[in-house]
Amino acid sequence: MQSINPATGQIIQSFAIWQTEEIGAALKQVESAQTEWAALNFAQRSCLMHNLAQILRQRIDEYASLITEEMGKLLKEARAEIEKCAIGCEHYANQTEFYLRDEIIASDASRSLVVYQPLGTVLCIMPWNFPFWQLIRAAAPAMMAGNTIVLKHASNVPRCALALEDAFRQAGFPEYAFRTLMISAEQVQAVIADRRIAAITLTGSGTAGRKVAAIAGQHLKKCVLELGGSDPFIVLDDADIKSTARQALVARLQNMGQSCIAAKRFILIDTIADAFVEQLNMLFSQLQIGDPKHEATGIAPMAREDLRTELHAQVERSLGAGAKLVSGGTVIGTQGAYYAPTILDHVQPGMAAFDEELFGPVAAIVRVKDTDEAIRLANQTQFGLGGSVWTRNTARGEELARQIHAGSVFVNGIVRSDARLPFGGIKESGYGRELSYHGIREFVNVKTVWIK
Repeated sequence: MQSINPATGQIIQSFAIWQTEEIGAALKQVESAQTEWAALNFAQRSCLMHNLAQILRQRIDEYASLITEEMGKLLKEARAEIEKCAIGCEHYANQTEFYLRDEIIASDASRSLVVYQPLGTVLCIMPWNFPFWQLIRAAAPAMMAGNTIVLKHASNVPRCALALEDAFRQAGFPEYAFRTLMISAEQVQAVIADRRIAAITLTGSGTAGRKVAAIAGQHLKKCVLELGGSDPFIVLDDADIKSTARQALVARLQNMGQSCIAAKRFILIDTIADAFVEQLNMLFSQLQIGDPKHEATGIAPMAREDLRTELHAQVERSLGAGAKLVSGGTVIGTQGAYYAPTILDHVQPGMAAFDEELFGPVAAIVRVKDTDEAIRLANQTQFGLGGSVWTRNTARGEELARQIHAGSVFVNGIVRSDARLPFGGIKESGYGRELSYHGIREFVNVKTVWIK
């Protein structure tokens, strides 16, 4: 297991993959810690979760640098990720007692109620693109509910995984309430099958989601899956073109486009399409490529060279199928995993840029004659994670948002996760929800208590 700097291609540190005995010992420790952790009341858990938020902020520079070194994110974006983690911790520290309060329900009993109790230990299988936030948004609610956590992180961010374990320990959580498992993808099946794992949450590819769901189903274990996306970004003919193009730049290139909820298909009404593409191309051209730790850098490397190779192949296949190259479409330099910000115009169903998820800095432009065609094409995908509508008429925007088949639709805003709102997808973007009270109730026993 290697930590490789994607800006230079150099190996930072290597780690040995655990053997079966080490995995078993860690699971035994976490199982023991769960009893101690679940016995604490909400106030006691809340205090420790606030401690974790404080540690994240105190060490924000250290953690942000670590993220940038391991997966290439711009340093300013890495700092924002750590701050978001702290906010998420504080949200659940403050809201869990309300989210999981007993519910009294009238029935033929003298008293009947619903109580929410922890399941046990949750296995978190997490991706590299937001190496701290993806874990925190799953672990903070699950742990505040009384569960313990074991983390199987992406193999290219092992130092982030160990830093997270250390942060929980520093915050005063029971020593083994959170453990990082240094295991390979091939070892995950045995961990899911282990009796000490009560449930699984995964953020990752559709391929990984199918495998995990099949194994979890075989063992009758609850799982939540947040998978890929090909979010539509619909621009209506009354939108402010310059302002919307600036938002489109961020929606497509934040984290170098390596986000499930990044805008990927830009669906434009014909009458404004030329002006929008011209504006977006101008904004793309102004970005500087360089070291992700430098403040002036706007284009960072992708996380791995193999991901860049896969993205370039998708661009080439789309061009071969009739898409038009506006800009980019090239590998940059010989050192690091850099790829030029790319705009593909006249993209249509049947092309890779329309049908597949483009996990990198490539914008696919789709031109339509009216809103009916815009909605039809927005929904013509196997994905259903997020989407956005851009218009001066917010009532019209809400009407169209209700017609988009996705777990989240924003009107005049970039799709993002927010601890106050449920997050997740439909179709091949997965199932279950994270965040808000919906997310915390995914990993509890919703128990009816009936008293006569």
